[in-house]
Amino acid sequence: MNRSAQAVVLFLLGASVLHAGVTGLSLRYVKAGLRPGLVLCGAVLIAAAAATVRYGGRGRGDGTAEHDHPGPRVSWLLLLPLLALILIAPPALGAHSAMRTGTALQEPLGYPPLPAGQPLRLGLADYAGRAAFGHGRTLEGRRVRLTGFVALDASGTAYLVRMTLNCCAADARPVKVGLTGRVPPVLEPDLWLEVTGTYSPKRSADPVNGGPIPYVDVLAARPVPAPGDPYDSSGL
Repeated sequence: MNRSAQAVVLFLLGASVLHAGVTGLSLRYVKAGLRPGLVLCGAVLIAAAAATVRYGGRGRGDGTAEHDHPGPRVSWLLLLPLLALILIAPPALGAHSAMRTGTALQEPLGYPPLPAGQPLRLGLADYAGRAAFGHGRTLEGRRVRLTGFVALDASGTAYLVRMTLNCCAADARPVKVGLTGRVPPVLEPDLWLEVTGTYSPKRSADPVNGGPIPYVDVLAARPVPAPGDPYDSSGL
């Protein structure tokens, strides 16, 4: 790989990383908080490509031409992540992964006061923590609105799920909330659903790791489009 080819590869890599960070494509791979770092990384790679072209074309200080020594052929492997970004756009992790992975739900350090209003829109992990460990005390008398994708176990029990990230999709784990009450009779895995309901004291144990799975008593449910950021980045 000569210097010109190196500059092209650096530019393409930088442009791809920058595009992923700016457009939100990166949310399929990493948590939202890492997007500024990706944008900066892409800009640095593009600047490095420009510097390679600029300074590679200059002669040596003694007036003689600088020889363009080819780099190692292994440098072409830098194109592999580029091709992955361009050609492979995997969907966000869904029901298949969720039902084969134990719940990530952990007891929260505390339960901040909830704002007024009915219904109250809550993150799925927030509701699950209050229901499983707070025994619903902060949810009494409140209608809540939750959003997640549908997952079904072997018996057909429906769960509302969000995958939570510590860093990236490779460490994603689910938070699961079981559905009881007026559950729609026909639900497909990976369907995104907005559920309005109330606290339910019902519990079950996750068959994968034995963790708690709280339930919500469904009053109404409707399909919704998948959000731009499908993951819960709270880092449970």
